[in-house]
Amino acid sequence: MITTSDALKLLKEAGCAANVIRHCQVVSQIAVEIAVAQRDSGKDVDLEIVELGALFHDIGRSRTHGIRHAIEGVSVAEELGLDPRLVLIIRNHIGAGISRQEALLLGLPEDDYLPVSIEEKIVCHADNLVMGEERVNISKCIQRMKDRGMSDEAIARVRDLADEVGIV
Repeated sequence: MITTSDALKLLKEAGCAANVIRHCQVVSQIAVEIAVAQRDSGKDVDLEIVELGALFHDIGRSRTHGIRHAIEGVSVAEELGLDPRLVLIIRNHIGAGISRQEALLLGLPEDDYLPVSIEEKIVCHADNLVMGEERVNISKCIQRMKDRGMSDEAIARVRDLADEVGIV
């Protein structure tokens, strides 16, 4: 597995802006806090995958800042030969995941982009708790989703994910 300093170097080499890298670092810090809490409560969580997955989750922003950044991130990650578990985190990190129906409406390839592993879910949730580089609570996250006209289904998934992995 690669080191965090190697991960940061890869983000920069991929073309991620400094603010995107800082965002990824904050998400990674929160994700590790959540992962430790989950592990302490008896869940089997791979802390290294969580930390690196959170660092890499927005690598696709080196190519686009739109909804397709997750798809582009998968391409970058596969080109770099990253661990398939990291690729899944990148692919499924938006909101609390995207259903097959939502993917079609958003112009994404038809598929479910829902987090499955505990590591994927933790990174999703941690990303929801960061706006730019600022840590926010789940209420602010949900309000932002409402302001952006997100579906009730997507908002419910974010709430359910917060309930499942816990808020730190």
